[in-house]
Amino acid sequence: MPFEIIKPGTHFDFISKWKVCAALSLAVLLLAALAVPIRGVRLGVDFAGGTEMLVRFADDSPVTESEIREVLAEQGIPDAVVVRFRDLGAAEFSVRFAGEPGEKGEHVDRVKEALASRFGELHVDRVEFVGPRVGAELRRDGINALLLASLLILGYVAFRFSARFAPGAVVALIHDVSVTAGIFVMLGLEFDLRVLAALLAILGYSLNDTIIVYDRIRENMEVRTKADLPEVLNLSVNQTLSRTILTSSTTMLAVLSLLILGGEVLRPFALAMAIGIVVGTYSSIYIAAPVLLFLEQRFGDAGHARTAAPKAKAKAASGAKRKRNRA
Repeated sequence: MPFEIIKPGTHFDFISKWKVCAALSLAVLLLAALAVPIRGVRLGVDFAGGTEMLVRFADDSPVTESEIREVLAEQGIPDAVVVRFRDLGAAEFSVRFAGEPGEKGEHVDRVKEALASRFGELHVDRVEFVGPRVGAELRRDGINALLLASLLILGYVAFRFSARFAPGAVVALIHDVSVTAGIFVMLGLEFDLRVLAALLAILGYSLNDTIIVYDRIRENMEVRTKADLPEVLNLSVNQTLSRTILTSSTTMLAVLSLLILGGEVLRPFALAMAIGIVVGTYSSIYIAAPVLLFLEQRFGDAGHARTAAPKAKAKAASGAKRKRNRA
């Protein structure tokens, strides 16, 4: 007996709720836009430029990340990122803080002295500085990567399905990336290369779910030519709902394990992915399908045929009723 989460024949009316969901998405994006001037966009060292120090203490030194942050705050560096590396039991930490060379680079020796006075002997294995020009190039390349991916996805969906299917997929992808980034802004979280990698992964995950739904929609549109288009969309979403829940839940389990057990290094990536999985599943149902409905009803032959068929049927029934009344 096959394992089924959603029983066959289940019918949830998803499409009728698209206006409420669209308003919810717009509200989240509006809150994120308002949060930008209030909270600002926190850029990591990768994008803003700054200094990274790899410091190593004695193996028996009871040093923690929070204690190192306290020392750095005392030195005028309140927003430092401290990540522990466990290599053969050594107490190694990556310490990163943003700023221009004249502002933060000159603090390296003072930070080293402060850490040594608090925790004892230490070794600075590496000191690297990322200039603002490099950070600006990384920001530009990251935005270009997202735009290029969206354009290629637009072409792929238009080739595989039709031109009217493609905008819905791209709108859903832009929605997913924007909402995920907006939540990061509202929470005051930092953007770095790990978050950028998560956003690109979210594009692929969301597209995969949208393609599955679109494929079933196309099949049902070919078979149920006389059915209302909203009815076909609802049927298709319900038929793929079990698969969507299984895929999302199993992926979320893997991401949650990274979020809980992966440590500071993987936490930003895992958090962005967790948000993206929820938003991507939501957008495949409430963003991609309604955009397709809008385009099909106004510009598609299938949409005209489906909207015309009920009207013709009603007109024929009205004519037959009038004939019976005359008789």
